[in-house]
Amino acid sequence: MIKLLRVDHRLLHGQVAFSWTGYLGANCILIANDEAVVDDLKKTTLRLAKPSGCKLVIKSIEDSIKAINAGKTDKYDLFIVVDKVADAYRLAKAVDSIETVNIGGLKATEKTHPHPANNNINFTDEDEQQLTELKNMGKNIELRMVPNDPVKNF
Repeated sequence: MIKLLRVDHRLLHGQVAFSWTGYLGANCILIANDEAVVDDLKKTTLRLAKPSGCKLVIKSIEDSIKAINAGKTDKYDLFIVVDKVADAYRLAKAVDSIETVNIGGLKATEKTHPHPANNNINFTDEDEQQLTELKNMGKNIELRMVPNDPVKNF
């Protein structure tokens, strides 16, 4: 069962590994990231950050979609983490069982602007268009850094 899809530019770190995983009761974290799957150093770093007693899987976006839709993740309480809105968009459009997209930290760049509800969340115009489309599809889009933050809807 998919517990949550989170967008966080840092992928797996303290907030994700401990706060979110514990809060969700997740027993498997799926890092869906096209770069990490081919970068041995990044994979090693991600494995070091995972909480004990929790499985960690690192797959490309396309392989993640295939595995989820084929039912290969059904036995897990799955927490999916991506590092950008575009990847969350691809996953959420292709996987009906993703109900909620949580937006965590998105760093500022020259192409982004901070969201009025949280200065740690920075969107491009394309990010906002993709999230609006997901919202119009019935997906819940929430802005929340840590589980005990109040939920702010996109």
